[in-house]
Amino acid sequence: MEQVKAGSKKEQTRERILRAAARAIRKYGYEGVGVADVMKDAGLTHGGFYAHFDSRDALLAAAAEKAGLESAESLSRALAKATPGDELMAIVDMYLADSHVTAAEQGLGCAIAAAGTEVPRQCPEVRRAVSRRIKELIGLIEQQLPEWGKSAAHEKAMSVVATLIGALLLARAVDDPQLSKGIRKSARELVRGAAG
Repeated sequence: MEQVKAGSKKEQTRERILRAAARAIRKYGYEGVGVADVMKDAGLTHGGFYAHFDSRDALLAAAAEKAGLESAESLSRALAKATPGDELMAIVDMYLADSHVTAAEQGLGCAIAAAGTEVPRQCPEVRRAVSRRIKELIGLIEQQLPEWGKSAAHEKAMSVVATLIGALLLARAVDDPQLSKGIRKSARELVRGAAG
């Protein structure tokens, strides 16, 4: 694929396509992402797709990256607003918020929780993009732990990330709002205890 000048019309169009594809991944999963639907959502015709991507797999890999970046930006905003010493719980509270359960396709929407079970069946580029985003999320959590810089912090951060993603996945899966809230409350308490 050719290099695209940042800020150019082609780059802006590509970004629209990526935002639409990232939303589609979060809402429908990787298997539910159709090129024609993504292009329509981006306000473009299907015929223009190959001017931006070599294949659907290339789109999915770039969209997985985009979805991860959007989630990271939301978590960074939560960190910026956090009270000193309460950064980890600010991330946890944002990640397990009601709005994240009900609006998976929005910017915070974690594509890992939305479609993570499909990743093993995706092309290597998608798996690499998702793996990179998981590692970055673990790193972000690790930096909020008191033992940051020690191997124990990395192990603990992996547990926290697994807890958050699993809790969100279960909270979205159940049809009982009270159970959904209970799952997320238990996850918060578990993380709070582990971080202490």
